Amino acid sequence: MRTMRTRNYGYWFILPGMVIYGLFFLFPVLISFPFSFTRWTLTDWYFTGLDNFRMFFSEPSLRIGFTNTLLYAVLTSGLKTVLGFFFAAYLVGRPLGSGFLQSIIFFPSLVSTVAVGVTFSSLMHPTFGIINKALAFVGIPGPDWLGDPHLALLSVSLVDVWRGVGMATVIYIAGIRSIPRSYYEAAMIDGATSGQRLLSITLPLSRPAMNTVILLSFIGGLRTFDLVWTMTRGGPGFSSDLIASIIYKQYQSGFYGLSTAGNVILFIFIALLAVPLNRLLSKAEVTL
Repeated sequence: MRTMRTRNYGYWFILPGMVIYGLFFLFPVLISFPFSFTRWTLTDWYFTGLDNFRMFFSEPSLRIGFTNTLLYAVLTSGLKTVLGFFFAAYLVGRPLGSGFLQSIIFFPSLVSTVAVGVTFSSLMHPTFGIINKALAFVGIPGPDWLGDPHLALLSVSLVDVWRGVGMATVIYIAGIRSIPRSYYEAAMIDGATSGQRLLSITLPLSRPAMNTVILLSFIGGLRTFDLVWTMTRGGPGFSSDLIASIIYKQYQSGFYGLSTAGNVILFIFIALLAVPLNRLLSKAEVTL
C-alpha cells in the first residue's frame, strides 16, 4: 500500500493543472464540435445541420482570410526561424554580456500582445508616429504602415516577429548548447573556420530546435488574432483579415453557431497543415 501511494504521489501535483486544462480548454474544444451544427444563444439552441458551415464558406472575405493567414504564418515563422538561429549562434559564442543580451531579446515575449499592438499602433501612426518622424528626419517620406492595404499585413507581421523572435532564440540556444563541444574541437583541429563550423555542425545538429521553432511559430501564425485585431481590426477593408478575425466578427454580430463552426474549420485547417509539416520536419532531423 505504501508503495502504491509513493508511486502515485507525483500525480497529485499535476492534478490541479489537469483539472484547469480539462475544464477551460479540453471541454470547450470538444463541445464546440456538436455546437457547430446548431444555432445557439446563452439560453437556447436548435439543430441546423450543415447550415453554419455553408454560411461560413459563403463569407465574401473568406478567400482573403485564408490567403492572409497562410502568408502571415509563413512570413512570421520563416523570419523567427532564421533570425532566432543567428541570434542564438551569436549569443552562444559570446562569453561576455550574453545573459544581458538574451534578456533584451526575450523581453518582448513577456509583454502582453494587446499592449504590444497598442504601442506599435501609436509608433506607426502616419503623422504622429515616432517611426515616420525618424524617417522624415533623414529625408525619407514615411508610409501609412497600417492604413495602406499593401502594407498593413506586413507591418503587423513584423511586429509579431519582433515580439516572438526572443522565444525562438531561447529554444535555439538550448539546442545549440546540447551539441557536444568535441565536434567543434575536432573541426578546429582540421582547420575549419567559424563559418564552416556554423554551417557544418551547428546548423544540422540544431535541427530539433529548429523544427520546434518552425512548428510552434507556424501554428501560432495560423491562429493569430489579438495582435491583428488590436492594430488593424482586419482593415483597411479586408486587406489584413485573418480567419480568426473573420470568426470574431461573426461572433460580434451574434452568430454564435456560425462562429463556432468557423472555429472548427480553423482547427481542422491547422491540423491538416501542422501534422504533415511535423512529420516532414521529423524525417529531416539529424540525431547525435
